[in-house]
Amino acid sequence: MKDFLRLFLPHHHATVTLAEKLRGALAGGIAILWLGLLIEFLPRGPYPVLMLGSTAASAVLLFAVPHSPMAQPWNLVVGHAISALAGWIISLLIADPIIAAAIAVALAILLMHLLDALHPPGAATALTVVLGASQFHLMGGLWLAGIVAMNAAVSLAFALLINNLLPGRHYPAPHQPPIPQAPSIPPAEITVDDIEAALEAMDSVIDVSEEDLLEIYNRAMQHAQRRPAR
Repeated sequence: MKDFLRLFLPHHHATVTLAEKLRGALAGGIAILWLGLLIEFLPRGPYPVLMLGSTAASAVLLFAVPHSPMAQPWNLVVGHAISALAGWIISLLIADPIIAAAIAVALAILLMHLLDALHPPGAATALTVVLGASQFHLMGGLWLAGIVAMNAAVSLAFALLINNLLPGRHYPAPHQPPIPQAPSIPPAEITVDDIEAALEAMDSVIDVSEEDLLEIYNRAMQHAQRRPAR
């Protein structure tokens, strides 16, 4: 029972310095402030320009874990766009908001998976479209597309600007180069302490725990040992 209850305690994540935590929080706040000011001073049309609540969720990924695969530009833009489309289509087909919300979120997750564009805030965009269907239908699909595009584009612009000004960050995250062939000599055993030391030296956010990294390493080693020699 004790082991089960322990699962509900905070998991130990990769070491992140206080300075990095403060940088992420400040960067996210500045991005939302600039987005709000931009919306405030845009020319007023027949319909209001909105800041989507899901944009704040995107800010968590973009500025707290900018190297996460889910925070990359493709995931941000396509995740929000395809989720908004899912919410729009389902809201037109299903009148009941509860059923529509459930199906829209499920469809958004599926489409993001299929397009390799998982971005959790995208599901919030789909839900927002369904729950605000009466307003969005009145204003039209083009207006909705413009709102989603503006929120995603501005978020991306700020992520490119701010993250690349902060030390230890590179956004978008580079694609991983091919892993060089392992040396013939037996590698030294890597422990959690070794991984934690490496993460501290990087002074950046890696969206995975030391234990998960160690498990990935061990599984990769097991896989390599089972692979037939070339």
